[in-house]
Amino acid sequence: MTDISPLDQARILSEALPHMQQYDEETIVIKYGGHAMGDEATAKNFARDIVLLEQTAINPVVVHGGGPQIATMLKRLGIVSEFAAGLRITDAATIEIVEMVLAGSVNKQIVGYINEAGGKAVGLSGKDGNMVKASKTTRTIVDPGSNIEKAIDLGFVGDPEKVDLTLLNQLIGYELIPVLAPLATSQDGQTLNINADTFAGAVAGALKAKRLLLLTDVPGVLDKSKKLIPQLSVKDARKLIADGTISGGMIPKVETCIYALEQGVQGVVIIDGKMPHAVLLELFTNQGTGTLIHK
Repeated sequence: MTDISPLDQARILSEALPHMQQYDEETIVIKYGGHAMGDEATAKNFARDIVLLEQTAINPVVVHGGGPQIATMLKRLGIVSEFAAGLRITDAATIEIVEMVLAGSVNKQIVGYINEAGGKAVGLSGKDGNMVKASKTTRTIVDPGSNIEKAIDLGFVGDPEKVDLTLLNQLIGYELIPVLAPLATSQDGQTLNINADTFAGAVAGALKAKRLLLLTDVPGVLDKSKKLIPQLSVKDARKLIADGTISGGMIPKVETCIYALEQGVQGVVIIDGKMPHAVLLELFTNQGTGTLIHK
């Protein structure tokens, strides 16, 4: 970092004041995943930023993924995943590893980094306190040969149905930072893996969060000429999906944003998690950094 004069440092802090006031005592849900979780230095920076939020009377809730870490562990154990229509089928052997990696190593690593930075993180999954109940996900694919739609069973994969805030309400506002692994229980007690974006959207909606930040591997939503779109309404976002501007893996991300807004989140931001201090840039500067989607 270039040396900043003490005066400049003070000015920067002073300029953050109106932003801090805007989020005072508000809940911000931050989805942290993909390659944003990459190396140790990035993870430690992220943890410091989360502790800083908590110090400024913001209530951060972290939801994390762990796709790359799960893939590494499955490979190490020689468990071969089946795929259908590009989606991983999570069988009984796989869900055991998914839970071990998400609720175990990844969750506790993030908790460790936040605590090391001076925070008080509590690592949980959606199973704890019956926080998230989910139903099994089914997807239909059209068989290219016969053109008949058929349902595929993705195994132990779910969609959130109900969020119970009892446990989170015991933590939020008491200087504790919840760090959540995206696992939930089905009505019949099975463990289900939930897409981390979807899980974060459901939790943020239930908490009526002021912001949901989705830290991803891209700068945000790009227009046809690959320039960043700073703001979008839900109506605009739907148009851009319809005309193909928003495509591929960005479609489910934007659909999660729309779903979260419908659940009561005030604004959802898609930002590049690889950018240093992305969370602080978004919340505490005039510039912002990604794409804000609002009603």
